[in-house]
Amino acid sequence: MFTDNLFNRIEKKTNIDKNTIMNLAKKLQDTNMKDEKTIREIIKDISNMTGKEVSKEKEDKIINTILNDKVPKDIDKMF
Repeated sequence: MFTDNLFNRIEKKTNIDKNTIMNLAKKLQDTNMKDEKTIREIIKDISNMTGKEVSKEKEDKIINTILNDKVPKDIDKMF
């Protein structure tokens, strides 16, 4: 019940359905997140899904954050 409610809220806010989110999550699990090319592809996929353009500068910053293990382990610290 909680999971469905969460996905409904995400879908309402982002217009991205549960199946798309689950497919992205699977892709992320199966991906080498230490490969710059792969990370760029994922950023592009998310950008296309959300309709939000990511500048080259922001893309580089995201990649450097991931490659240097600077991503917060606690999701609460991200917000």
